[in-house]
Amino acid sequence: MLVVLGVLLVLVSAAALAGSRALLNRYTAAIGQENLLGDAADPHVSIDGPINLLLVGIDQRIDQRDDSPDVDHNADSIMIVHIPASHDAAYLVSVPRDSYVSIPPYPRSGFGGGHAKVNAAFPDGFGNGAGRAGGFGLLALTIKQLTGISFNGGAIVDFAGFKSLVAALGGVDMCVDERTVSVHIGHDAHGRYQMPYDMTDDGPVPVPGVTPQVYQPGCQHLADWQALDYVRQRELLPDGDYGRQRHQQQFIKAVLKQATGSGVLTSPGKLDQVLRAAGQALTFDSGGISIADWIFALRDIRSGALTMLKTNGGTFNSEVINGQDTEILSDTSLQLFSAVREDTMPAFVAAHPDWVAGDSV
Repeated sequence: MLVVLGVLLVLVSAAALAGSRALLNRYTAAIGQENLLGDAADPHVSIDGPINLLLVGIDQRIDQRDDSPDVDHNADSIMIVHIPASHDAAYLVSVPRDSYVSIPPYPRSGFGGGHAKVNAAFPDGFGNGAGRAGGFGLLALTIKQLTGISFNGGAIVDFAGFKSLVAALGGVDMCVDERTVSVHIGHDAHGRYQMPYDMTDDGPVPVPGVTPQVYQPGCQHLADWQALDYVRQRELLPDGDYGRQRHQQQFIKAVLKQATGSGVLTSPGKLDQVLRAAGQALTFDSGGISIADWIFALRDIRSGALTMLKTNGGTFNSEVINGQDTEILSDTSLQLFSAVREDTMPAFVAAHPDWVAGDSV
């Protein structure tokens, strides 16, 4: 969503560009729209003041056993984007997927409520025909109950669709900040693809004779499949899901920077591919406000104005509950969410500079 808005913002702010309104209408029409937030939506339908967006990444990979889609649609990435009332900056805050929370009852899917990891809210809301909108709605309600934050808009981003976006860009430039071993992609002695690890309850177990894909530290150009594989990894990282959150935030910023660069904007063919791929990668709940109004409201935000925050300071705050390793949000994390809710993020960042994640580019 940030990529679509970012590219269109650059286009419509170029005074010399003829027909910007026609281009705007063409590409915004390609964005899927759906009511996702339900009762978690901000009751005051406006984007004139502070804005909070909920972004949920789902990984609809094909089950290799029978080629059937993964019907659980787990929420692998959960991010809150806060835009202050000045509309000149954006803050990305990841919600740890293992956060132990209370999930409210949800009659739409027949879910009776309970306590679990926060990413369980999506499949809990998905059932009984409620679908992705139901999953998103229950997840949004759960996060609202946890943080007190209401949302002006939200989006579901399909990782497979995002891969198509990166392919349209011709790959993405990133600086890998730590050695990262893939548990998903490897090859055997004959160079044939094979899963390098068996995933067990005790963690990944190496498959004999299979060499995993490894991403070494340093700035480099990643192909679409490499970029998506890199930001999926968490099992073998020292800081687990916090490392993955950091890499995904860096990835979003890198893609936004590349998509708004001259190599895309000055090439009509590539621009068309990028915008169409981006539009197809997401489903957007605009809160009933036109996408054109969203674009013009956020016209002053660029990739350099994105600040990425590390929930729990990027370190584990684990507790075993009902035999599962879960994450407990620290008091400072709750202060972070309070700063989002009260639009006081600059003060929080000034008080906690070590909670700001570094860039990848």
